[in-house]
Amino acid sequence: MNKQAKVSGVILAGGLARRMQQQDKGLVLFNDKAMIEYAIQAMAPIVDELFVNANRNIIEYQKFSYSVISDENSDFAGPLAGVYAALKVCQHTVLLVAPCDSPFINTESLQCLIEQRENQNADIAVAFDGERIHPVFMAIKASLKDSLQAYLASGERKIDRWFEQHHWIKVDLSENPDIFLNINTLEQLAELDTKS
Repeated sequence: MNKQAKVSGVILAGGLARRMQQQDKGLVLFNDKAMIEYAIQAMAPIVDELFVNANRNIIEYQKFSYSVISDENSDFAGPLAGVYAALKVCQHTVLLVAPCDSPFINTESLQCLIEQRENQNADIAVAFDGERIHPVFMAIKASLKDSLQAYLASGERKIDRWFEQHHWIKVDLSENPDIFLNINTLEQLAELDTKS
């Protein structure tokens, strides 16, 4: 694939999954595959290095053969903590971010985030479904590491409030809304498993 700048990638699997009875969502099976495998399949072809952000079951995640990184603190501080963990170790100028619990994710949509950020020289490119943004699907400049560190150190957690501090753009992915279907409960898992 014709890539611009080299890209690092991180799959966010660091949450507590309270609505999933605290099962580790990335490891939950969907159609006989761990959910994180769908994100890996979508992201691996377009990144030059890939990390998994996880805060528990580290050995299980290491079996997927990518570097596993954990949040700086053990307080499950949300997606931005996982993004910051990746920014601290990534080798390239752009970081692509995706969640572990959206099994219909695809490479083309993620590539759009990379390309639109590059084309518009934005700090952050965020997925948009035509109605709302999906902030855990994004491509960001790795140079935002210090900004994010300061934001988290101030006690802030809200992603969109951090976006507002930077030049960010929405990337319209409304033609493929299924990619945003994420699985938060065992009921959703069962329902989608039977449909697919």
